[in-house]
Order: sequence, then C-alpha cells, then structure tokens
Amino acid sequence: MAAEARKVARVVLLDPEDRILLLHGFDPADPSTRWWFTPGGGLEGEESREEAALRELAEESGITGADLGPLLWTRICSFPFDGRRWEQDEWYYLARTERTATDVSGFTELERRSVSGLRWWTSAELLATRETVYPTRLAGLLRTLLDEGPPRVPQVLAPEIA
Repeated sequence: MAAEARKVARVVLLDPEDRILLLHGFDPADPSTRWWFTPGGGLEGEESREEAALRELAEESGITGADLGPLLWTRICSFPFDGRRWEQDEWYYLARTERTATDVSGFTELERRSVSGLRWWTSAELLATRETVYPTRLAGLLRTLLDEGPPRVPQVLAPEIA
C-alpha cells in the first residue's frame, strides 16, 4: 500500500484547569482498535499550519477563539487508516481556551465514521490510563509542559510507525 504524505497541524488545547482535550478515534476498517488523540488534521490549500490548527480545532470540537501559542513538538508518523497508509509530518501547537463545551456538528464525513467522542483529561488521568494515546509519550510531554512551560525551541519527537 503506497503511503500518502500529509502535512498536519495538531492542537494541545488546555482549559483553565490545565486539562487537555482529546478525541476518541478508531479505524473504520477495524473499529475494535481505539485510541485517543489531539485535535488537528491536514492542511488544506495554501493555509498555514497555524490556520489549519485553528480550523481543525473548530471543526472537531466547535471551539473557536482559542489563543494559539507556540509550536511545542514535531513528529513524523506512519500508519494505516481507512484502507490507506498515511505518512504524516505533524506539528503540535499549544492553545488555551476558556470554553470547555464541545460541539461535533462540524465533523467531516470521515470524522463521523471514525471519532466516537471527546474528553477533557487531567495530567494525572492521562498518566494513569492504560488506553492508547497518540503521540505515545503525550502523558509525560504534558506533565513537562505544565511543570516547565513550553520548550524554547520545538522538541522533535521520535517517529512512530504502526
């Protein structure tokens, strides 16, 4: 299966209590395998990564007006999804919001077939979970972010290949 290269912007969205918003997803081709992930997705047209991050956040959560902060992390990942293989160059931005109510009415057709919900997680809950979360080191990365603040330069995460 040939891989499709894709530039992706993701959002580490924190609420006033420092909880992070994650989506619960699954592969429509194999609904038994589930995972949690940050809001975000591929760039469209000529939009910047920052524009894509805010657009995807609005589409996937209904949250608009978030304060987009610095680029935290980058990573390359490769995985099968919905009958295709994806090669993604992901950039993770910090964002803050006062709003915690979510609205999934902006989901794309694919998101309606592959996302079962959203949830705000505390750092402690994320550290304790046995569920799959991407990126796989997110619990520790979030704890470091909350303890030390954003890195001075974006951190390059190890590639993840599934």
